[in-house]
Amino acid sequence: MSDRIDFNDEDSNRSANPTFDTVLANRLSRRGLLLGGVGSAVLTACGGGSGGGTAFPIIPPAPAPAPAPAPAPAPGPAPGPVEKLLGFGAVAKSLADAVVIPAGYSASVVYALGDPLSGTTPAYANDGTDTDFENRGGDHHDGMEWFGLGADGKRSVSSIDRGLLAVNHEATTDETLSSFFLHANGGTTTLPRPAAEVDKEVAVHGIAVLEVRKDGAGKWSYVQDSAFNRRVTALTEIDISGPAKGDALLKTKFSTTGGKTRGTLNNCGTGKTPWGTFLTGEENWVNYFTRAAGDDVARGNDKSVTSLKRYGRLQGTASRHGWETAGSDDKYQRWNISKTGASTDGTDDYRNEMNGMGFVVEFDPYDKSKPGVKRTALGRYAHESIAFSKPVVGQKVACYMGDDARNEYFYKFVSDAVWSEADANPADPLATGAKYLDKGTLYVARFEADGAGSWQELSLSNPAVAGFAGYAFANLADVVVNARLAADAAGATKMDRPEWCATNPANGEVYLTLTNNSNRRIEPATSTQLAPDPANPRVYTDMKGATAQSGNPNGHILRMADAGGNPASTSFRWDVYAFGAESGANADTVNLSKLTADQDFSSPDGLVFSRSTGICWIQTDDGAYTDVTNCMMLAALPGQVGDGAKKTLTYQRADTTQYTVDTMIGKQPTADTLKRFLVGPSGCELTGLCETPDGKAIFVNIQHPGENTKQADLTDPSKYTSQWPSNAGYGAGKRPRSATIVITKNDGGRVGS
Repeated sequence: MSDRIDFNDEDSNRSANPTFDTVLANRLSRRGLLLGGVGSAVLTACGGGSGGGTAFPIIPPAPAPAPAPAPAPAPGPAPGPVEKLLGFGAVAKSLADAVVIPAGYSASVVYALGDPLSGTTPAYANDGTDTDFENRGGDHHDGMEWFGLGADGKRSVSSIDRGLLAVNHEATTDETLSSFFLHANGGTTTLPRPAAEVDKEVAVHGIAVLEVRKDGAGKWSYVQDSAFNRRVTALTEIDISGPAKGDALLKTKFSTTGGKTRGTLNNCGTGKTPWGTFLTGEENWVNYFTRAAGDDVARGNDKSVTSLKRYGRLQGTASRHGWETAGSDDKYQRWNISKTGASTDGTDDYRNEMNGMGFVVEFDPYDKSKPGVKRTALGRYAHESIAFSKPVVGQKVACYMGDDARNEYFYKFVSDAVWSEADANPADPLATGAKYLDKGTLYVARFEADGAGSWQELSLSNPAVAGFAGYAFANLADVVVNARLAADAAGATKMDRPEWCATNPANGEVYLTLTNNSNRRIEPATSTQLAPDPANPRVYTDMKGATAQSGNPNGHILRMADAGGNPASTSFRWDVYAFGAESGANADTVNLSKLTADQDFSSPDGLVFSRSTGICWIQTDDGAYTDVTNCMMLAALPGQVGDGAKKTLTYQRADTTQYTVDTMIGKQPTADTLKRFLVGPSGCELTGLCETPDGKAIFVNIQHPGENTKQADLTDPSKYTSQWPSNAGYGAGKRPRSATIVITKNDGGRVGS
């Protein structure tokens, strides 16, 4: 998260939906809760080992006091090492331009922006002269999944030394219009944009599938000329399925039948289905489109205007990159969603083009001849990751999804079909995807003050949706395409930017990161500001140097358990697993989880449970604490919903009367259940994690290092805020690059022990 415009911080929810202030009381007054001062750590870098590859500076934890001499052991065979999860030394906070990991671990880069994915594509020069990004690694590595390959080159659920990585490429680093690190002289900062620049920028978005292998010496690398390697960009043809397929809302000049679209965009979180396919979520796609001034009138002020406003595209709004200005070619004009044609159904322009973005897209990672499929039944919003319930034979399958924007919602989809074990290894994985993801029921969460919650159905069977005064839904297609409006109608609870979610394999409970919300206020003064509530209970002031950050700058992690362990249940219990905070913050008002210096964090984002160890990996995308530390990754061994206690927070109104908010807080983390494992290089975000089935290698993405670099400083590498990973010996040039790293334990054990 940088100081430039943050396109992740969308805020277009103007509904009057509950935020618990209606449950608990009237508006609250503002009381600043200032943090205690926290000093920067003093770092001493030393050379660190690497997994046969790039050397990474490692900042070791402070040594423990020398133990007293132990008595000599009795004669007998030496015992083997006993694994202790979270047995590593906690990593200190760091501002170094390096990947910092615990002593006893090694890390190396395996795949970075621009790396060639075909045998004929030249090595990446990293000076802005590179082309052919349709056959190179994309930018802003994000969510990622592992798919094993056996010696026969076919799917394997047990392979630990060969597999496919399916990687999201979310966006590009830009200060103004241009993705300046991609272009030799920083690119054009005025309109119109040159077609050659736009073509590069479009191509670095999307996803990649690439083969990775471990050699006999234990070194991991990607296979440049693998037949499995694949890039999908914002121009690749993709099918549409589910209730919205063929609906009038999806008809465009490109697809007059509404059965397909071009590309997937701003891909953030991921999911891996129980049948072995890759899911990618389309997040902040709305900013890539433009609408002309006067478009409301051109549309006759019909209900499409209501939809566009709810999704943040007001008339006269400029696009993020100005791609629509690159020429008259259809591939550029699609980014202009103004009504320009004379048709009544939109088949002669791109007024409906944006309706084709904002879905979960399914791919078969093993077969690049098959197009991706947008699963519209899961709803259209700013998708993050997709977490599945544990599949149980004879039971319906559920998946959980967050809408990453301030004041947005948390969703669940429940399949009509019940799980069959035969579908774990299907002959046609995408057909199996259609079975479980095209037909079912979409729900949205409502959190109650007593730790209970309910799932509200989003369909015309729900009278609140069918009779909604704010928008007249025509059919189920209209409901899923306009899922935010349907959730408004159903009375969903507004949340502090729902990001990634993950299912705890130990008990099936679902964890959800709520990254932050700058619009929480004790006394809301605008329609977008929210009073604190039990599920989002903190309003405080966090000091970043001399700058006051108000609202909920540090975020928290919520967890929930469907009633009876049944994913089809329409009720659940919830509590807050941990509140992000500086360790020196007030423990009664801000640092409610009483985090120590070895485990404090801010703005949780990525969230993945290891299927091997059960460790919950927590990654941050932070701007609030970055004066003290770069973004980080922590390892946790969480308990279960209800293992803590109720906490009452007291605020004071302007009239000096008090107001209280009850919240549910999980058991306080200890040094054995939560600690920092990794700190990234300068300006980065930690995001995306997957592992080999034995848990002995994890792959982690480092996104946008050096993001705060100014475009004017492009010609002076000394002014880059990061030179990673070239400063760690990977690749040409000094321009920073998003990249995937692999981490292993030097003794061959499981990562996190």
